[in-house]
Amino acid sequence: MAGASLLTLIDDIATILDDVSVMTKVAAKKTAGVLGDDLALNAQQVAGVNADRELPVVLAVAKGSAVNKLILVPTALVISAFIPWAVTPLLMLGGLFLCYEGVEKLFHQFFHHEEVNYSEPENLIGRDESLTIETSEKEKIAAAVRTDFVLSAEIIVITLGTVASADFTRQIIVLTSIAIIMTVGVYGLVAGIVKLDDGGLYLAKSQGRALLPALKRKLGFAILSFAPYMMKTLAVVGTAAMFLVGGAILTHGIASVHHWIEYFSSSLNSGLLQATVPALLNGVFGIAAGAVALTVMSIIKRVIKRLSTQKSPI
Repeated sequence: MAGASLLTLIDDIATILDDVSVMTKVAAKKTAGVLGDDLALNAQQVAGVNADRELPVVLAVAKGSAVNKLILVPTALVISAFIPWAVTPLLMLGGLFLCYEGVEKLFHQFFHHEEVNYSEPENLIGRDESLTIETSEKEKIAAAVRTDFVLSAEIIVITLGTVASADFTRQIIVLTSIAIIMTVGVYGLVAGIVKLDDGGLYLAKSQGRALLPALKRKLGFAILSFAPYMMKTLAVVGTAAMFLVGGAILTHGIASVHHWIEYFSSSLNSGLLQATVPALLNGVFGIAAGAVALTVMSIIKRVIKRLSTQKSPI
């Protein structure tokens, strides 16, 4: 009897692991697009940090991402169990936040560029340079962790939708597995990207006249030439990803807009257009939503500032 019970237990465990493996693969495929956006955004967020501080900053953001997922996984399970209707509105708020941050970044880049450049030297007068660098790092880390929270929320929700029909134990295992895989995968790649130029420099310094050192030097110089362009590209892709991801979240939450995009895309004759137009329309919707959010927030800030000025003593 004891032997039979043990065999039954082993069989049950094997069945659970097999189911979890299949569901994890499906969830990973569905979240692959978000993973790409997450990678581009986070690589762009930590760009510009001093070379000797790049890995510590990436590690700090990775820790923040792990904390985000420690919050999101149980929260998603609780919300799904007790108030499933709240998942979509919360996700849409996160999407709107991404669009708002993207538009705000573009707005300051194109309309307040001179103002920012003018104010920076004045802000640095009389301040310890090390403290200024530390503050800049903290701001970059905080911004990256905030962005990661929204993207991680989308990953968790997509995964939760994949395992919605499974029992609670399988949901926990799959969500935890995806959270670990995505965190290690994204920030491992981010660390590799930000240290790419250091690797190129190491190869470029290879000594010797043999074929192998010569090939290493050529590869190193090629990497050093390519790395700046890749980082600039990631900066553009990271900003675009804010609108693509945020816009897609918003349009999926608004049934009429989502159905219209699907209908319009399916009416196109080209397969390439059918694949790319929905993403472009999501991006346009994201830009529009972000612009509206930025306008509303600007008005609110001005009203609060005016009220505080009126209340302050002369």
